[in-house]
Amino acid sequence: MPDYALVYDGPGNGSLLAYADSDWASDPNTRKSTSGYVVKLASAIFSWNMCAQKTVVLSSIEAEYMSLSDTSHQLVWVRNLFSELGIELAPIPLFRDKQGLIFITSNPIQEKCSKHIDLHYHYIRDVVQDGKVELFFVKGTQNPVDIFTKN
Repeated sequence: MPDYALVYDGPGNGSLLAYADSDWASDPNTRKSTSGYVVKLASAIFSWNMCAQKTVVLSSIEAEYMSLSDTSHQLVWVRNLFSELGIELAPIPLFRDKQGLIFITSNPIQEKCSKHIDLHYHYIRDVVQDGKVELFFVKGTQNPVDIFTKN
């Protein structure tokens, strides 16, 4: 369709950012949660995903944490792609609508609400600690991923 195009009209270098969200136990048949993310470059969405999580989780915070970890995998891939093109990036801002997730990610101490989270989802902690991604809060009403994860 020739009438549609991605329009990169935002600022140049440093305008890469991401949003992530999830919907806990959204599938009534399997009780699996839905995860989604959006990655923007110069105000245009160039990478996005929405899928059912692979396992049933015990809490909404775990579903959100899994979504963060999955998004960080994509952001590390994007960083590596840009690096191969000779473009070094600052930490990529990753926006979430749950402030508790930022705390859990930056605090390696096991809390009651997070001790059951599978170890491979703690990957997000390493990515943040290595300065590849930086977490920020965004109101749920301003999170563009909601269109993927909420009815």
